[in-house]
Amino acid sequence: MPQTKPIISIENVVASATINQRVDLNAITRNFTDVEYHPDQFPGLVFRLKMPKTATLIFSSGKMVCTGAKSEDQAIKAVKMVVQRLRKGGIDVQNEPIIEIQNIVASASLGGRVHLEEAARQLPRSMYEPEQFPGLIHRMQEPKTVILLFASGKLVCTGAKKESEVYQAVNNLHTLLESKNLMIY
Repeated sequence: MPQTKPIISIENVVASATINQRVDLNAITRNFTDVEYHPDQFPGLVFRLKMPKTATLIFSSGKMVCTGAKSEDQAIKAVKMVVQRLRKGGIDVQNEPIIEIQNIVASASLGGRVHLEEAARQLPRSMYEPEQFPGLIHRMQEPKTVILLFASGKLVCTGAKKESEVYQAVNNLHTLLESKNLMIY
């Protein structure tokens, strides 16, 4: 008896951005008290936002990496807010950021258990070595993602660049597992 659709939760969206200009990280450190910058340890400055709860790395090249967002929209909004705050804080940012989603990590529950040994035999591009890692690693070609699948029916999906790809990947895998009678309800 097939169960309802998988429950999917977006855990982290990583976006890269550039403002195509050099940035004085020391000036940002002087103008903002709550940023983290330790150039002896790491070349980027960490700019945190409370809403949406994100951390944006800013490099002197004008490149940025935003992590922690729970949606594509949130990631884009966070980068734009960081640029806006920099301007308000006296940093001369001339260009609008060019933002690109790099990776979306999601967790999901398929609502039943999975026969991992059998799944490893039947699913192409899958690897299962329980002595090394308790999950099956499945490399999906379309959409291009990697899914870590556990016997509990819980999984982690990574590598998607759009939220729609996450839903497509998880639903494709679930349909495939059901068609091969690998789900236990």
